[in-house]
Amino acid sequence: MSDVTPDVAASPSPSLPQRAGTPLRVMLIAGEPSGDILGAELMASLRTASPLPIEFIGVGGDRMTAEGINSIVAMSEIAVMGLREVVPRIPLIYRRIRQTARYARDMNPDVVVIIDSPDFTHSVAKRIARQAPHIPIINYVSPQVWAWRQGRAAKMATYLTHVLALLPFEPAFYAEKSTLACTFVGHPVLERVQLGGGDQFRARHNIAADTPVLALLPGSRPNEVKNLIGIFLDTARRLRRNLPDLVVVLPTVPNVAALVREKLAGETLPLILVEDQAEKFAAFDAANAALAASGTVSLELGLARVPTVIGYRIERLAAFIIRRLAKVNSIVLANLVLGRNVIPEYLQEDCEPETLARALLPLMTDTPERDEMLSALGEMRMRLGDDGGLRPAERAAEVVLSIGLPEKERRAAHLPA
Repeated sequence: MSDVTPDVAASPSPSLPQRAGTPLRVMLIAGEPSGDILGAELMASLRTASPLPIEFIGVGGDRMTAEGINSIVAMSEIAVMGLREVVPRIPLIYRRIRQTARYARDMNPDVVVIIDSPDFTHSVAKRIARQAPHIPIINYVSPQVWAWRQGRAAKMATYLTHVLALLPFEPAFYAEKSTLACTFVGHPVLERVQLGGGDQFRARHNIAADTPVLALLPGSRPNEVKNLIGIFLDTARRLRRNLPDLVVVLPTVPNVAALVREKLAGETLPLILVEDQAEKFAAFDAANAALAASGTVSLELGLARVPTVIGYRIERLAAFIIRRLAKVNSIVLANLVLGRNVIPEYLQEDCEPETLARALLPLMTDTPERDEMLSALGEMRMRLGDDGGLRPAERAAEVVLSIGLPEKERRAAHLPA
């Protein structure tokens, strides 16, 4: 979504001086549940690290609300994906873009942090940069400009101050393609993945130690679930031809849980639906292998050392465009982090049950293929930034404070300029 609708309700305001006194006013703008989680973790770290009290304003979901933000926009209005979901909401989304930018101009925060959801957040950032160019804007989670539309990196430098990168190769990319400063802070998935618990999971669900378990993860967005859950379930049925006692666990997330339950109505596979976050990671530990949609889940599974196959389908037009623009040889984040294609991926017409079942079968038992993948996944934690020091949200908070704090407080906190 490009920023093309004129903002007729707002006129540019003159440069305003930084507000005197406290608190530090931080505006955060998140556009979907994953950004809401990141925003909440950043807020908690900012509150701990800041030498000044902090006032949080902006746009967030339930997690950020619990940390103290009073969202000016309902996240459900803007957390959409895919042409079918976006097109009917374009007028509303543009209204929310203009509303959020005007709010930033009027509230004059010390720093703005846009979080993920680049179609929404970058459109807001462009407007803020035009209307209030004195406000520094930090982008938490780089859009995947390294994957396609690489020229966008240079354009981002015209309206952003800094990028907080989650992936280790991103600072080098920005150094080559743009003047925009970029800091690798580490991936927050490191803080979320809980190891162990598999034996207890099997005991709770009466699964014997030698019973094969397959984790199915058909996505966290409605369109992903609609496109993939039928294919994934059919894949599991085909696996049962070779593994007749196979048990399936299907972890899901709140925003698609009702849809998943609807799709599972009448399902005859031995299947355990998991809706709790801690139980999800216990299920990972119990699983022999996983079949997952593309996304952050590949990093979670990699950290949990679960041999994985990725299957993904999107609308044909979107797939056609992405294939023409793509500059990377994998869409799987885990492969990009590892620097080689460790996890097999089957996309579009290749994402079909028989192919997926063939790829999964050698990962379900002790085979050279399984051992090779487990060995490669063992590198994941270090590559994602686990060096025994600060957590990713703490590193991100340091950068935000180094940019947003007045000089006196920044020096007192020993933060870089």
